[in-house]
Amino acid sequence: MSLRVTFVAAAGAASPFAERFGDDQPLDRDGWQQVQRAAAGLLPLAACELRYCSPAPRSRTTGDGLGYAPLVQLALRDCDMGRWRGLTLGEAMAREPQAVDAWLTDARAAPHGGESLLGFIGRVGGWLDTRPAQDGDRVVAVAEPSVIRAALVYALGAPPATYWNIDVHPLATTTLTGSAGRWALRFDGGL
Repeated sequence: MSLRVTFVAAAGAASPFAERFGDDQPLDRDGWQQVQRAAAGLLPLAACELRYCSPAPRSRTTGDGLGYAPLVQLALRDCDMGRWRGLTLGEAMAREPQAVDAWLTDARAAPHGGESLLGFIGRVGGWLDTRPAQDGDRVVAVAEPSVIRAALVYALGAPPATYWNIDVHPLATTTLTGSAGRWALRFDGGL
């Protein structure tokens, strides 16, 4: 059985360094304009048999704005950052430099009291592996860039440190094909 899962990154800030951990802010004016500019190109994904989104307000609004009417999936929520919730990476580094260093270098570490990177990747991967679909079904999932990075690391069986080397821009699409435990990254387009 083969499934096609296309992730769409929620509209919003492009830099992970500008993002706040656990940011539950709605789309701002710039984000909404991003959705409007991209809507025509992303509208075909509304035909997917299954349409999901993360519970984050930006993801829900992006999915609705693109015409997907997505079903919220708690497993697609951002990493639980514990006491760092609401902080930027720079703010957390200023307060707890050794803890941030441990979190960035050890995928099992959760010095913030939340979820480890390894746990986060496993949670997102578990969601990916348990999609209820028939052979050939297409899935679209609107999520925060961090969730998409976690899905890619999981699907490719890459070392957890790879997470830090993946850039996901607002409204970018990433497609995985396959089934539980057997995923491939797919690039569309070209000549």
